[in-house]
Amino acid sequence: MRFFVASTLIAAASAFAPAVPRTAAPLRPSSSSSSSPSSSSLDASKCGSYDFDVIIVGCGVGGHGAALHSRAQDLTTAVFSGKDVGGTCVNRGCVPSKALLAASGRVREMKAEQHLEGFGIRVEGEVKFDREGVANHAKQLANRVKGNLEGSLVALGVDIVDGRGVLTGKPNEVKDESSGKVYTAKDIILAPGSIPFVPLGVTVDEKTVYTSDGALELNSVPEWVAIIGSGYIGLEFSDVYTALGSEVTFIEALPNIMPTFDREIAKQAERLLIRERPIDYRTGVFASEVTPGVPGEKPVTIKMIDAQTKEHVETLEVDAAMVATGRVPNTSDMGLKESGIETSRGFVAVDEKMRVLTKHDDGEVVPGVYCIGDANGKMMLAHAASAQGISAVENICGRSHEVNHDAIPAACFTHPEIAMVGPTEEQAVEKAAAEGWTLGKSQGSFRANSKALAELEGNGMAKVLYNKDTGKVVAVHIIGIHAADLIQECANAVAAGTTVQELSMMVHTHPTLCEVLDEAFKGAVGMSAH
Repeated sequence: MRFFVASTLIAAASAFAPAVPRTAAPLRPSSSSSSSPSSSSLDASKCGSYDFDVIIVGCGVGGHGAALHSRAQDLTTAVFSGKDVGGTCVNRGCVPSKALLAASGRVREMKAEQHLEGFGIRVEGEVKFDREGVANHAKQLANRVKGNLEGSLVALGVDIVDGRGVLTGKPNEVKDESSGKVYTAKDIILAPGSIPFVPLGVTVDEKTVYTSDGALELNSVPEWVAIIGSGYIGLEFSDVYTALGSEVTFIEALPNIMPTFDREIAKQAERLLIRERPIDYRTGVFASEVTPGVPGEKPVTIKMIDAQTKEHVETLEVDAAMVATGRVPNTSDMGLKESGIETSRGFVAVDEKMRVLTKHDDGEVVPGVYCIGDANGKMMLAHAASAQGISAVENICGRSHEVNHDAIPAACFTHPEIAMVGPTEEQAVEKAAAEGWTLGKSQGSFRANSKALAELEGNGMAKVLYNKDTGKVVAVHIIGIHAADLIQECANAVAAGTTVQELSMMVHTHPTLCEVLDEAFKGAVGMSAH
């Protein structure tokens, strides 16, 4: 099955564009694709004076995507996995968190008596869950996906080096930090990913005070948990915790809860995801000091100060605290400085072709070195990293390519979900004013959607922002059931430059949730959907 999937992937990637003739070895047999590159595989390489055409440092979703596309272009390829195939997304992020959300979501549904009664369903007795079973579901999923990723690399003839790769300071070289062995490649793609950011004053023990890494272990379901930060990660875990019986307090440094979301969507999210649940919040405050506790004996202590005045305002004592204050690049000690590459807060500067620059302001291109994913800070999403990896390989092959980051969607997998592509309405207003065009806005409602009503999930909306002068879709924001799936149609529209006039005449299946979007598209041109 893995070889079938791998064959499909290489065929699809090859179809992306015809390969430019280049010195490269043919696909090597799987026997040469072991945990460490064998001498026979290196001897068989036809990369001239280099061991490989491409070396990829990091094996998360971005590095994996780059490796697949590199092999599809018949480039000899090695990946330094750092014993972390799948990276953050697969092992400590997107994938296991979705397993926790799925399991806890079932618990929430089965406990929602009034909702079930609307279907004529009644659950007799107490709804129970096995915490360890829920945690194991997440671990098993992560391991399965990790195995699939590794299997696809092996099937395609990618050499996997277990050690962490670091630059040596010399062009075209990457050193295995574990063995000290140096490998060479014509081009190098840096894909080291990111790690959780822990603010000063916060002590993490990954037991009572933990990052998302520790939270995914689900070692306990605290009676009262404080979540520091109210972005995607914090919101998703508040969904998990409240479904399993916890009370949650958000601590947010900025003036508004969910500060990075579109304001209109954030207000609806506050009503649906916070007010109706055992959640409260503090805004405009820093968690200046967080001290771990002892489960069942000593509480976690959180001292908060005003974000503006820095004066102490409150001290909380809770059972656990989760630090969800964002992520920082995992670029320390990987030879960047020795290679003449300056970083800003750990981020590596790149141009639109993913080529590494010597510095952020007026930096020069570093020949043969690319950087993708969280480490370049352009868009810290797994699928964005994969797109950047493919783009980097395209540019390595001499086919100029740039990723349109405005067309990359994002989602928050709460119940209901939130999804978006493009700028917030507030940002779009500024953009329109600066560029001299008129912003249009149209909405669709889940309350008027037959499929949503059949699911008794009428809460939510879809908002389409578009350029009135050209009709092109600028952004879409959705909150509602399966918003994460619905957003792809909108992302495709942004990427293709499709107009609301064109979209309004496209036929949507009835009865489906996507008719919420049909309503918004038609509304933009003065048509009625129902």
